[in-house]
Amino acid sequence: MQNFQEISSFIWGVCDDVLRGLFKQHEYGDVILPFLVLRRLDCVLEPHKDAVHQLYEELTAKEVEPSPIIRKKTGLKFFNHSKFDLQRLKADSKGLKLNFATYLSSFSQNVRVILDNFQLDKPVAKLQKNNKLFLLISKFTEVDLHPDKVDNRMMGKIYEELLRKFSEMSNETSGDHYTPRDCVKLVVALLFAENTESLKGEGIIRSIFDPCCGTGGMLTMAKEWIKENINEEVRLNLFGQEMQPQTYAICQSDMLISGEDPNNIKLGSSLSEDQFGLKQFDYMLSNPPYGVSWKAEKEAVLEEAKDPLGRFTAGTPRTSDGALLFVLHMLAKMRDKGSRIGVVLNGSPLFTGDAGSGESNIRKYIIEQDYLECIVALPDQMFFNTGISTYIWILNNNKSEKRKGKVQLIDATSFYSPMKKSLGQKRKAVSDQQREEILRYYREMVENEQSKIYDNEFFGYTKVTIERPVVENGQAVRKRDGSLKADSKLRDYERIPLSQDIEAYFEAEVAPHLSDAWMDRSKDKLGYEINFSKYFYQYTPLRSLAEITQELWALEQESEGLFKAIMDETV
Repeated sequence: MQNFQEISSFIWGVCDDVLRGLFKQHEYGDVILPFLVLRRLDCVLEPHKDAVHQLYEELTAKEVEPSPIIRKKTGLKFFNHSKFDLQRLKADSKGLKLNFATYLSSFSQNVRVILDNFQLDKPVAKLQKNNKLFLLISKFTEVDLHPDKVDNRMMGKIYEELLRKFSEMSNETSGDHYTPRDCVKLVVALLFAENTESLKGEGIIRSIFDPCCGTGGMLTMAKEWIKENINEEVRLNLFGQEMQPQTYAICQSDMLISGEDPNNIKLGSSLSEDQFGLKQFDYMLSNPPYGVSWKAEKEAVLEEAKDPLGRFTAGTPRTSDGALLFVLHMLAKMRDKGSRIGVVLNGSPLFTGDAGSGESNIRKYIIEQDYLECIVALPDQMFFNTGISTYIWILNNNKSEKRKGKVQLIDATSFYSPMKKSLGQKRKAVSDQQREEILRYYREMVENEQSKIYDNEFFGYTKVTIERPVVENGQAVRKRDGSLKADSKLRDYERIPLSQDIEAYFEAEVAPHLSDAWMDRSKDKLGYEINFSKYFYQYTPLRSLAEITQELWALEQESEGLFKAIMDETV
């Protein structure tokens, strides 16, 4: 049982054999996920089990603090000092209740913190009461989850497949999603595509951060990408924050097992409980939840927005979608010497909000600061729990000379291969070859029908208020100061591109049609939007009237022939 499908099938078999009828389907994850972690920990600790137990007994008998000595002598970053593991617990079914409690409490402190977030007490009590704990433990001992047999990449796939199915059972919204591997590979490849030289050489240390890290898949794949494609010797410190205790615990456990520092993974909302303060990072990547409300965090976010040095001074979006807040959060953690960000967003942050709105002001800030480097439009049906269109944003506060003042847009919606078998709503995947073609467009700044490059100001416009006078008895009404009184019912607006002169635009486009109109420039508002559909729209000429007529005539002749044949058959 060494491949992803075999292990996933085995685990679903455990759900059917042990949990069905005892737990509701949406509760399966509360039981299965922590036992997966326990089994993986056991597989790592098993060769040291007896030595650790004996050493612990000797040191405590001498009233010596055992933890640092055990770590030093065994080289382990975590341990369990009891004589039990899941395999040995099976030997005494009658003493299972007490022994299992001893086993859990005997883990080192860094593991107990992880297990606390799984809140195992209630599920375990229910299993014991219904005589199912022994069966569950027995089932899990049948699978070897040692990292030598099941590496972090495969384990991540297993976790995410389970989380996907558990979320479907819970009828969670499309905002609660997990990032497919092909999408992560593309984000990571784009993130490091123009930064390879700075990662080469000896003694290189870099940091990578994900503010919505989930089980840590994006962090792990970013590290693997650099090691495999750029520099095997570079030292990468991984950091993340996650607000869901269960996925946070999974991420911490895998960081611990793989030799990373689990203390770099923090619990809590990145928006209202930023656990990293003023810390800055070299690279950041994330897939924030789509269309998820931040009403619960509104008070904290709006309070920080008042602070000139806060993360959200550029603006705050409507409370129904906090995606752009995560972008501002990451921008605030860029290093002065240069940082790169890769973030996956839905379509809303591109265009939602008129001039002067929070969303538009955030786009204005990002583009005017020259942070936005590239946006890649992905195919739809790329994600497990939603079929919506998504976009990868690449942001950089240290652009190369050729990219300064410019934004590249890549329409990769046709770069996909249909999947032989759908996974939830995921029916499309980006192949390695398709990813390389997208990367080529990006690296070479290709300009064609699928890749366009614009100056920053191309995305900006001035929203100008067009007024017309109140008319009574055929005469325009004036106010006491002699100025014309504006009729609010006739008020209109023009969105004038920043590249155009406003006065010239008014004289050419408005005045010839509305001779009594004027502009109230005191109400001007600056806006920014990115309209992918408009930029990549390809006009399809309408067919000629003669062509349509000829086709209709052919159909009519065909139908008459068919009618004649039917009549001949019935005579």
